[in-house]
Amino acid sequence: MLWIKAFHIIFVVTWFAGLFYLPRLFVYHAQCQDKPGRERFKVMERKLYRGIMHPSAILAVGLGVWLIYLTPAWMGAGWLHVKLSLVLLLIAYHLYCGRLLIAFREERNRHSHVYYRWFNEFPVLILIGAVILVVVKPF
Repeated sequence: MLWIKAFHIIFVVTWFAGLFYLPRLFVYHAQCQDKPGRERFKVMERKLYRGIMHPSAILAVGLGVWLIYLTPAWMGAGWLHVKLSLVLLLIAYHLYCGRLLIAFREERNRHSHVYYRWFNEFPVLILIGAVILVVVKPF
């Protein structure tokens, strides 16, 4: 079980790295004025989302489900229910990032760089909540 937990943490870290970096790319992409620069951001965003974030998310969630299966006593823990709710919010954020990526690819971005600066803060709040729930187990 420790190997599963270790790899779960590794993929959560890589997923969050992408969740922190992709919106930052959106900030710069929204500010970009030249076509070659916009094309470069499209490639970077696509590779980050499809090559790192998506596989990391699938593996982090899959390994997390496996850990819950191996530790059925956790199912009665209130902290786990709240954490799983945060994970669902994070999955929704991840998928919304994919929609924004498509909007940038199709030159349909409607948001300013300021929007993406604020948008970039959401996963930080989820991370803080999830870590506190897992470590402190308040209920």
